[in-house]
Amino acid sequence: MAEHLAELGRRTQAAVHAGSETAVQRHHERGKMTARERIDHLVDPGSFQELDMLARSRAHGMDESRRSYTDGVVTGFATIGGRAVCIFSQDFTVIGGTLGEVAGEKVHKVQDLAGSLGVPVIGINDGGGARVQEGVVALHYYGGIFRRNVAASGVVPQISVIMGSCAGGAVYSPAITDFVFMVKGSSQMFITGPDVVKAVTGEDVTHEELGGAITHATKSGVACFVAPDERACLDQVKELLGYLPSNNLELPPRLPPSDDPERDVPRLREVVPAGPRQAYDVRDALREVLDHGELFEYHPLWALNLVCGLGRLGGRPVGVVANQPQVLAGVLDIDACEKGARFVRTCDCFNIPVITFVDVPGFMPGTDQEHGGLARRAAKLVYAYSEATVPKIQVVTRKAYGTAYSVMGAKSLGADAAFAWPEAEVAAVGPDIAVDALHGPELARSAPERRAELVERYREASSSPYLAVERGLIDQVIDPVHTRRHLHAVLERLAPRRAEPAPRKHGVLPL
Repeated sequence: MAEHLAELGRRTQAAVHAGSETAVQRHHERGKMTARERIDHLVDPGSFQELDMLARSRAHGMDESRRSYTDGVVTGFATIGGRAVCIFSQDFTVIGGTLGEVAGEKVHKVQDLAGSLGVPVIGINDGGGARVQEGVVALHYYGGIFRRNVAASGVVPQISVIMGSCAGGAVYSPAITDFVFMVKGSSQMFITGPDVVKAVTGEDVTHEELGGAITHATKSGVACFVAPDERACLDQVKELLGYLPSNNLELPPRLPPSDDPERDVPRLREVVPAGPRQAYDVRDALREVLDHGELFEYHPLWALNLVCGLGRLGGRPVGVVANQPQVLAGVLDIDACEKGARFVRTCDCFNIPVITFVDVPGFMPGTDQEHGGLARRAAKLVYAYSEATVPKIQVVTRKAYGTAYSVMGAKSLGADAAFAWPEAEVAAVGPDIAVDALHGPELARSAPERRAELVERYREASSSPYLAVERGLIDQVIDPVHTRRHLHAVLERLAPRRAEPAPRKHGVLPL
């Protein structure tokens, strides 16, 4: 027995220190943590239970010295904030974190376990892609990972953390998952690397320019969040999990209210200018409404003309979508529609109510937008709002012109409640455009004062929010100061509802 225990201890130590001292040292010199250090920072202390610790490659012809325990990926389950999660963390110090048969099996097992337990699955990616020595077998196991990603989509939260290289087949799994985190300066994602790009297209590009964190956060929209270092990145993951339920059958975790949901927000009158053309940062307005001014912004560096994010109201997690007048006057374009649609659908999957703040002049005009499929992208936003079954609330703060008003979560798309501020404008087009279209010939012969008079007349007669209230398109015109309390009142009534009506045995016959 003593000999067996000694051998177990030796193998366990070998598994824990799978990477050579030199490899670990090089890793640390790059400012990177090891696979287990990342897990330890992320999870509750002492909660990680490792699976398949002593598994190693069975590949024919693999050099014995390379058949390290763990096979380049650490897998298991733990708790974060007291709630269960499943994790896999690629170990770059072991066979470059590449994926072969055994590593693939380990990832499959932890994905399956997350699905059976109904808990989030977090993948920490830092590897060299498919293991060349195992050829097509490695590709087969990548396919199995992708299929499990798809099966779990919308069922349990899936989070990808890119903490090094993620290339070739390895990028598809993070792209399928719900949230992608990257680290500035040390994370890269690309399907084909710079050498292949140069060989095929002649283009000279660095790893960072091609697939770095800032590239994917600002241009491609692949990275939802970017952090300055690995620890900050893992802290962001923990913060995100605080807003999400463990699975799609649960409500998101509500905290005891510590910020009075009934409190007035007088600063909204200062933050949001009355003039419809004056720019302001809508995030300042959102922070006034949300508990403690906390907004966890989604894709903060991409499609800047639309702000999406998570916060709390009365302790309850909510998703917020808002036009950003500070960027492109808040118009909707291709990227904004994609961003909004993805966010609304994610909130709907995980039972998070959606509050939409509308201050939109319309859609971005131009051939690049039309040729790029603006109609199709805008239809995605329409589809996302229309199919969402979570509570949806619309607040028109200043202007809501044309179909952009409808696309931004109006009652016609299923909003449960719609509010407008007194100076809001809801109309087919803006007053200036309407007056030019209706009175063009007259204005050509009139003094400028006549145009201003007609604009004001149109604003009162055709774009007043009270006209929308009379027709039942908006429920109430509210004082901005009372926005928070109105939103809370609606959520108190609606947020606990089921996504689908409970099945019934039969009706009650009036006997």
